[in-house]
Amino acid sequence: MSVIPCEQNKGLRDQIEHFAEVLKTEAHKLGEHGLDEREFYNSGLFRGAVERVRGQFSATMRGKREFVQHALNHMEDGGFIVGWDLTDDANRNDYLVRLNSGRTAIIDLKGCLDGNNTNIFERPTAADEFIIWSICSNPGADPRRNAWSGIHSRLSTEMIARNQRVDGVVVWDMVCGTIGRPCPKLVNTNRITDLGPFRTPPACIYLLPAMIPSLSFPHVLARRLDDVELLAAFHSCFRGRAEEVNQVDFRIAQKGTELMRQTTVRRGGVVQQTSEMTAIRRV
Repeated sequence: MSVIPCEQNKGLRDQIEHFAEVLKTEAHKLGEHGLDEREFYNSGLFRGAVERVRGQFSATMRGKREFVQHALNHMEDGGFIVGWDLTDDANRNDYLVRLNSGRTAIIDLKGCLDGNNTNIFERPTAADEFIIWSICSNPGADPRRNAWSGIHSRLSTEMIARNQRVDGVVVWDMVCGTIGRPCPKLVNTNRITDLGPFRTPPACIYLLPAMIPSLSFPHVLARRLDDVELLAAFHSCFRGRAEEVNQVDFRIAQKGTELMRQTTVRRGGVVQQTSEMTAIRRV
């Protein structure tokens, strides 16, 4: 049992680490720089090139935006949503989705959930539904660590401390279902969806409670899928199954001067992961 069905491809991770070591010791043989081995590593050329590539991968949102836009276009074409636009605050990578009921959903696009950017969100006043969508395009990242860290360590803390409701989380990107992140939802099934250049399995959906827990109401349960229209649209459009939907419950308690919270993730009626009572300490 785990917070998310998929897991990191250990073999690929080992290959990445091995290749990184080879690259560090053999890089001087690449290119036409005209330097011998000692000159090459002393020059800073290798370190500078690595930092440049790292910065380019970290800074670009093009691939992520392309994936999101293909997914939302597919939902619109299938009649699962009316349409979508970038929000006025487009620098935050937010998307406004017009739902079939006439309601409005706002998507806050994040990278891997195990990062400080997950802590930065604000529920827009115009949002009938507010969804965080994690696109972790690093095939070497651990999806289980990212999902749990994001939902328990980061989102629950910010939601409770700042009274900021998030209706749900989508963990789904272009690496899902690839050799870097095999998806168990595809075992003995053919539920691949083609989205432009991408081929993807059903999304991982997490339903959060309709209210923030308080000392008066310390235990709050996740909403039903039908109560969050955008997540229900994701589920139907990309052929999810009822037993694959995740419910996230929160419980809080006062211990001395500290407010404690517990996070529980259920899937298919079974508890997949639960935390100890953990103090709310914002970073």
